[in-house]
Amino acid sequence: MVLWWIGNAVLLLVVVPVLVALLNRVLAALERIRGASDDILAGGVALIGELDGVPEALATTDQTIHEVAVGAVRYAGSVAKLLG
Repeated sequence: MVLWWIGNAVLLLVVVPVLVALLNRVLAALERIRGASDDILAGGVALIGELDGVPEALATTDQTIHEVAVGAVRYAGSVAKLLG
């Protein structure tokens, strides 16, 4: 019976505080992860607002590429006539 009481005392005085300390470390890491994920979410929401003009910019880029391609073909045709 004495060993039973010694085992209980060791459990209460050694094992429980160690478990509580480990649990505190895990919870602290969890809070840091939660804070970082909240920051990521806020940055993502802010980024969405910046992407509103992308379709118009892509349309302008496509038009510019088309104009450059037409000019390059016209130039290449003129050079071919001069060399031919």
